[in-house]
Amino acid sequence: MKAAIIGYGKMGHEIENILKERGHQVALIIDLDNAASLDAEHLKQVDVALEFSAPDTAYHNIRTCIEAGTAVVSGTTGWTSRLAELQELCQQKGSAMFYASNYCLGVNLLFQLNKQLAAMVEQLGAQYNVEIEEVHHTQKKDAPSGTAITLAEGVIDNLSTKAEWVNYAPGIDKATRRIEHAEDAAADQLVVRSVREGMVPGIHTVTFESEDDIICLKHTIKNRRTLALGAVIAAEFLCGKTGVYSMEDLMNQTK
Repeated sequence: MKAAIIGYGKMGHEIENILKERGHQVALIIDLDNAASLDAEHLKQVDVALEFSAPDTAYHNIRTCIEAGTAVVSGTTGWTSRLAELQELCQQKGSAMFYASNYCLGVNLLFQLNKQLAAMVEQLGAQYNVEIEEVHHTQKKDAPSGTAITLAEGVIDNLSTKAEWVNYAPGIDKATRRIEHAEDAAADQLVVRSVREGMVPGIHTVTFESEDDIICLKHTIKNRRTLALGAVIAAEFLCGKTGVYSMEDLMNQTK
């Protein structure tokens, strides 16, 4: 498999290492200093592109791949209000696109457990408030994380007491749906707390709390390698296909 890496930061370097370990060729690397080289001519050299750039460039990068007919795997977060637009374009062009907010297998198991727990609480009519906390390294540019948003949506889709999520992110400039104080949230709003500290790859905690007990679902990523490996496996899965795919498709295929 000939691959392009779009975004050559820490994740891009990890992806490069794993591609080579698994016998693939890195035929193209795109970063800020050669962004103009992301075009149809250069993309003809590759079978699939792995896009892990930044929120302000992801849409353009993915659209360029789709229009060039190059399969693209993306894990960039913070831009997904336009995701549906690109998925529709991908279908129209007969191209291939794979998007996930998190490529770690353990996190995707957490997504399923989170939805199941919310559905069980709903079925029982139990009175639990729900909050989510995500902790990441100080270089992460968006808040909340895409993983936290997916977790929040999983709760909202399955628990009628929560209608929307809001973000409590002290000191983070690029926070989405920000509230100034966590206690300002309405009863039907799910608070997502964003913390940036040190070099933490990612910690996500979903807390269901009643007057009598607390249930916690927690996942801790130990290193970026697990994310990069999942992205490369997704690229292997996507290569040669057309259509729009997610980690759910990948996990179901491996059953």
